[in-house]
Amino acid sequence: MIVCKSEAELQYMREAGRIVADTHRLLKEAIRPGVTTKELDEIAETYIRSQDASPSFKGYNQFPASICASVNNELVHGIPGSRRLNDGDIISIDIGAQYKGYHGDSAWTYGVGRISEEAQRLLDITERSLYAGLALVKPDERLFTISHAIQQVIEAAGFSVVREYCGHGIGTELHEDPQIPNYGLPGRGPRLKPGMVLAIEPMVNIGERYVRTLADNWTVVTEDQSWCAHFEHTVAVTADGCEILTRSGEQAG
Repeated sequence: MIVCKSEAELQYMREAGRIVADTHRLLKEAIRPGVTTKELDEIAETYIRSQDASPSFKGYNQFPASICASVNNELVHGIPGSRRLNDGDIISIDIGAQYKGYHGDSAWTYGVGRISEEAQRLLDITERSLYAGLALVKPDERLFTISHAIQQVIEAAGFSVVREYCGHGIGTELHEDPQIPNYGLPGRGPRLKPGMVLAIEPMVNIGERYVRTLADNWTVVTEDQSWCAHFEHTVAVTADGCEILTRSGEQAG
C-alpha cells in the first residue's frame, strides 16, 4: 500500500531530509586521500545525533554502521572500516536519518582527489539520470515512466542499469511501497499522487549490469569488477511537480 503523507508529516520529512543533506555536505568536505571510511562514518553519526535525529541505517537488519560507504567497484551497502581512500577513487556515500519517526535517505558518489575522465563521466551520467527521472515526478504520472527516463539516459551513454536493487517509498519506514526500478516501460505502474514520498536512486555500472554480494552479507560489488555509481534523492510529490527533500546547495541539479 502506498501511503500519502499529510502536511504535518511532510514537515518532519523535510527536517529529516535537511539533516541528510547537511551530513552529505560535511562528508564531501572530509573526503580526501588518506581518510578512512570509518572516520567518515563517525563524522556522519556525530552530526546526525547532534540534530536530535538518529542514523536510519545503524542496526537496520543488523547493519553495523551509520552510513554505507562503497568504493570503486562496490555498488551499495559497503561497511565503513579501516580502508583508506586513495587519490583517484570514487566513493558512494548513502545516508539515512530518522527525525521524529520519519526518514530521509540520499546517496551521492564523490571523486577522491583527481579522478579519471571515465570515472567523472560515470558520475555525470548517473546524476543526470537521477534528475531526468525527477523531472517527471508529478501528479498522475505513471511510476514506470520515471523508471524509463532513468534507463534511457544510462543506456544511451553505454552504461548498464543494475536490476537487483531499486528505489522505494519512504516515511515512517525506511523502505515502503512502491518499489521504483531504474528501468521499465513508460505509461505503466501506479499513478503518482500528491503526498507520496519516494526515494529515487539510479545505480549504474560502467560494465555489465551483474552484481553479487560479498561474504560480509552486505557489500554489493560488480561481477566484472567495473566501477559503479549511486545517486539518490528523497522527493515528495506536490500539486504541480515534486519537492526534493534531501538537496543541499552542492547538489543543485
